[in-house]
Amino acid sequence: MPDIPMNRAPKRAEWQISPWADYGERVFLLLLFGWFVSRVAPSVPDHPYNAMILASESFTAILVMVRRPGPMSVSLYAWLIAIAGTCSPLLVYPAGEPAIPVEAGALMMLAGLFLSFGAKLFLRRSFGIVAANRKVQRGGVYRIMRHPMYSGYVVTQLGFFLLNPTLWNASVYLVAWFAMVLRIEEEEKFLSNDQAYRDYKAHVRWRLFPGFY
Repeated sequence: MPDIPMNRAPKRAEWQISPWADYGERVFLLLLFGWFVSRVAPSVPDHPYNAMILASESFTAILVMVRRPGPMSVSLYAWLIAIAGTCSPLLVYPAGEPAIPVEAGALMMLAGLFLSFGAKLFLRRSFGIVAANRKVQRGGVYRIMRHPMYSGYVVTQLGFFLLNPTLWNASVYLVAWFAMVLRIEEEEKFLSNDQAYRDYKAHVRWRLFPGFY
């Protein structure tokens, strides 16, 4: 997500540098990620396309582990929606018969991966789960939409779901996408305190998908 320069952070008590919150977020994600890998990895030999959902979530975990520190929210609400949006997709599992041709689902997942990876390459160590105070990004796919990383997640996850269509997976992703919208609202509410981000919003209208949202 695009973040604002550290010297322009709004002076709010719920936004601060909190080492315990930072470390706690990393440990929690790492434990849940390990559990996710243990459930999905065994399906890859028979269903190679599931390797793409592994790659997507793995890159997220890696960036969280190596990100640079910065002021982040210690608001309970911000934490709850961030954890729900990031961690709930790790609860899906491979099952069911594909609802679309495998090739079509795999192409969807691949397109989502390229989009989210492209966004993350611009963020690099500025990436985080809970809204934080780091830097505004304007290049690459950020010229088209304000949250391209989330857009990539949705496309990849939708492809995975259509290849693994179970009621459980549908429920998990509905929760994840609803939390994602709440995260976007919360992040932009904070980031809009900075003039640089307000200028960015004025130039880039769409959040996730051009012409839709």
